Amino acid sequence: MALSDETGAAGHELLVRLAGRLPDDVLWRLRDWLAAGAIAPVGALLPRALLRNRVGVTDAERSLLTAICGGNRLVDAVLGLGGPWSPHTPDAPHPVFAAGPELPDLAVLGALAVVRGYPGTTELRHARRGPHGEQRILLVTGGERPWELTGTLQRLLRVHGDRTPCVEVLPVGTDPPAYHQAATVGSRSVWARIPEYAS
Repeated sequence: MALSDETGAAGHELLVRLAGRLPDDVLWRLRDWLAAGAIAPVGALLPRALLRNRVGVTDAERSLLTAICGGNRLVDAVLGLGGPWSPHTPDAPHPVFAAGPELPDLAVLGALAVVRGYPGTTELRHARRGPHGEQRILLVTGGERPWELTGTLQRLLRVHGDRTPCVEVLPVGTDPPAYHQAATVGSRSVWARIPEYAS
C-alpha cells in the first residue's frame, strides 16, 4: 500500500518533534523507512523506541503517533509528558550547536545541489553538534513532501560517511521546536532562495 501524503506528513512532523529526544541512530532509520513509504515498520518500531528511551509525548504528538501506528496497542503505553517517568521533554536542555565550516565539504555541496533544485525549498543551513562538533546537522526550510527530501539527504550523507545522518526539514511558516531553534541559531547558512518580487 502506498504511503498517503497525510500519513507521510504526520510521520514527518512527529519525527521532527522527536529530534533531540530520540537517539540519532533510531531517528535516522525511522526517517529512512518513512521516506521509502514503509509505514508498517515505522509504526511497529516507534512506540517501542519511545518506551525504551523513556520519551514522553504531548497530546498533539500522541495524535500523530496514533495516525502513524494505527491500532498498535503500545501507543497507549507511551508516557505522557509531565509525569515523573518522562525526563525527555521538548523543553529539556539541548546540546550546543556550532556553525558548520565556512568552506562546505563535498557532502554539504551535494546536499546543496539537491536542496536548490527541490520544489518549495527556501534555505539550507549547516551546523555541528557535540563537544567536538562531531555530528553534522543539515537544516532545510521548506520542501514539498519533506519526508522524501529528508530520506534523499540522509542517503547522500551516508554515502559521505555520516553513520547517523541528521537532516531536519522544517515546513515554512511553522514555529520550530526548541531543538531546531537552537540548531538554527548555531548554524551557518549555506544557501537561501532570493524571493521573487512582482515588478
